[in-house]
This record gives sequence, C-alpha cells and structure tokens, in this order.
Amino acid sequence: MARITASVYTSHIPAVGAAFDLGRTKEDYWKPVFAGYDFDKQWMKTHKPDVIFLVYNDHATAFSLQMIPTFAIMTGPEFNPADEGYGARPVPKVIGDPELASYIASAVIQQDFDLTMVNEIDVDHGLTVPLSCVFGEVKEWPAKIIPFAVNVVQHPVPSGARCLALGRAIGKAIMSYPEDINVHIWGTGGMSHQLQGPRAGLINKEWDNAFLDRLIDDPKGLSQMPNIDYVREAGSEGIELVMWLIARGAMADVVAGGPKPKVAHRFYHVPASNTAVGHLILENAG
Repeated sequence: MARITASVYTSHIPAVGAAFDLGRTKEDYWKPVFAGYDFDKQWMKTHKPDVIFLVYNDHATAFSLQMIPTFAIMTGPEFNPADEGYGARPVPKVIGDPELASYIASAVIQQDFDLTMVNEIDVDHGLTVPLSCVFGEVKEWPAKIIPFAVNVVQHPVPSGARCLALGRAIGKAIMSYPEDINVHIWGTGGMSHQLQGPRAGLINKEWDNAFLDRLIDDPKGLSQMPNIDYVREAGSEGIELVMWLIARGAMADVVAGGPKPKVAHRFYHVPASNTAVGHLILENAG
C-alpha cells in the first residue's frame, strides 16, 4: 500500500519566488528567508517522495470570481506554470499522477466530500514557490505532484474543521492505494498577512507561533477555531492557514490514532515582503 511519511507546511509568498528567480537569495534581506529551507535539501535526500499531494490556493489566475470551486483536485498528466501578469516563472512544469489523483478523487467523493476534478490548468505561485523553496533550482521537480486547490479567496471559505476532516479522508484514500509509493502531503499559504486596507502589513508573531504549536500538538482543537479568528488575528489573507489543516489531517495520528508526528524542522521569520514566513516538516511516527 501507499505510505504517507511526512507533511510539509510553508508560506507561498510571490515575492519569495521573484527573489529566487532573479538570483537575489543571498542578499541581506532575503538570505534569512531562504536559510530557513536549507534543512530541506539534505532532508529530502533521505525522505524523497514519489508523489507530493500539494494543497494550495489559486490567486484568481486560473479560476476567477466568475467560477471558483471550494475544493478542486487536478487529475491531469501535467501542468504549466501560470503567467500571473509578468510572464510565467522559469521553473519546470509540474508532472501529475492521473492514476493516483483519480483514485483519491473517487475515494474521497465516496466519503461524502464534493470535489471538482480539473484535467487542464496552469498553476500559479501558490504551488510553484513552495517547490522552489524546498527543492531549489532544478531542471525537473523530483516527484510527481498532485495539485489540490482550495478556495480561500472568495468568502465563504471552508472551515478548519471541514479541512481537517477532508485531510483525514485524503489520508485514508492514499493509504488504501494498492501501490508501494511514498507520499508527502503539503499545506501551503499564510502565515499572518494582510495586503489591503488600514491593516495592510499586519503581522502577528505571537499568534503565528501559537498556531504552529497547536498544529503540532492539538490539530483537532485548532480545527474548531472560527474563520473570523484567522481574519481578526492573522489578517485577511491569514485565512490561507486553514489549508495547513488538510495536510495535518492526513497524518497518521488523525487518520488512525496513535502517536503524534515527529517535528523534523520548524522555521519562522519576519518580514518577507510584509509577510510572515512559516515552515514546518512533520514525519509520521513509526
């Protein structure tokens, strides 16, 4: 059967992608940000996944306010980097896993979650920036990737409880897949930030780190946090953090009980383009 061995959580700030693409990673401002991902390069050598199930949100690039699904799984064979108004990022195309993606879609829908299936889509910085941070500059991504988009742009957005339960359903589906493969679940977005209005530039370090603590130790309790609390404490774009609960819900302690995962790496830094950067790697116990 397929194995979920780890979950990875990270911000997906577009300015981080621009700094990476323009060769600015060693500048004084950006160096501390990218240093937070140095651990990943060595860790991935011994924990390399066959497939990454990557939860992200589209930023009105492929979807729009005319049509935006709450949950969408990408079942196609490949996905190109999107042009977000300044040309596509110079990063490899994403190679999908249609067989596993279709299997997950079928299993999760049978667990009463309504998913939109997408065969053709371009993927924006929400997906490509995390890949660049973790893997660095590569000619091709070292794993197949199943993009999974969540609406955190147009309210109402799904609750933390719904996201944790969905993650559990996804975890159950993957662990029933009859192929011996290693799967990682990634949750992206956040941490605290607001891009507009009187609170633009808001960063709440104390709240962010408390979120990380609870994500590790008390995901079920954290999932009960109302969406308005994310917005009030972490800014209007802080609501992206509900996507981390999908990845956390797929871990073995939530899916089947047992010990909580091991913290392999934890990183937090501010600022990065008026945004808080959070990063966490959890390994399934046993």
